[in-house]
Amino acid sequence: MNAPFTFAETLVVLPTLNEASHIGPLIDQLLAEADAVPLAIVVADGGSTDGTIAIVEAIAARDPRVVLIDNPDKIQSAGINRAVALFGGRAKYLIRIDAHSHYPPDYCRGLLIEAERVAAESVVVAMRTEGEGCFQRAVAAAQNSRLGAGNSGHRVGAKANYVDHGHHALIRADAFRAIDGYDPAFSHNEDAEFDLRLAANGGRIWQSDRVSLVYNPRNAPGSLFRQYRNYGRGRAMTIAKHHAWPKLRQLIPATVAPATAIGLVALVVAAFGAPLAALLALPMVAWAGASLAFGAFLRLKEASRCVLFAGPAAMIMHFAWSLGFWEGLLKGYRR
Repeated sequence: MNAPFTFAETLVVLPTLNEASHIGPLIDQLLAEADAVPLAIVVADGGSTDGTIAIVEAIAARDPRVVLIDNPDKIQSAGINRAVALFGGRAKYLIRIDAHSHYPPDYCRGLLIEAERVAAESVVVAMRTEGEGCFQRAVAAAQNSRLGAGNSGHRVGAKANYVDHGHHALIRADAFRAIDGYDPAFSHNEDAEFDLRLAANGGRIWQSDRVSLVYNPRNAPGSLFRQYRNYGRGRAMTIAKHHAWPKLRQLIPATVAPATAIGLVALVVAAFGAPLAALLALPMVAWAGASLAFGAFLRLKEASRCVLFAGPAAMIMHFAWSLGFWEGLLKGYRR
């Protein structure tokens, strides 16, 4: 720590891992807002090797409102917990910032106004996905639609109301501490698991229609696959931990991996002289056809030709999530 850290009523935590291309401008934006709204900014780094640490250290050396801490567990949930444990003792609010997102200049101020305006322990926000390259644009189109987001309210157009889950933005620090923060066993879906415990402890979650952010999706099929596989695992571990029933919008994509496996085997069997076996491939074919058709429909609505690939992008998301879900369910119940 280069200078005595300046504590504030609002603790802003940025979990990072190799975010050199984003972290400097993001912290500068937060500091500009902190000139009007007192903020204490903690960067919890999981072992970056791309220059992120040097960038944050340089900023912290000149501004006592910023501090860098090590996150040896590397995952976001553990990093946020550690930041709150070290620097959240005097805080009234915790704001969680994701380095992969873009925020309006008055983002923190807007959250604080909402927190004071409504009776809630957490304020969640709407999120719109935007891409730069062709693949990112296709993924963004899928994620902004029901093809990729189901009926998730914070994805398809948030309405101001109390909800059971949303994209984490602001949490009252006392409510966070009362349930021991995030479960550090969760590398993904830690926010939904947290919301279950928050609600069980009497906490209320307010979804704002006044504050929003822009998220940049993964820019390659492999990284998108890994992300959604982890999402599926995390959701299944949450269900197993709380003995909960999955929602319909989770049950439907959960069938994709089993249906695909059965369909591929059925087509092989049919090719070897049992043509009726091909009937077992119908669910797989229907899913693939519907995804591709919806991608084509989205292309008619948007100008970019890249959107035509929203169907294949959604198929990657569906299959990876389903595969991870069944893996996570098995792991969760073993635990």
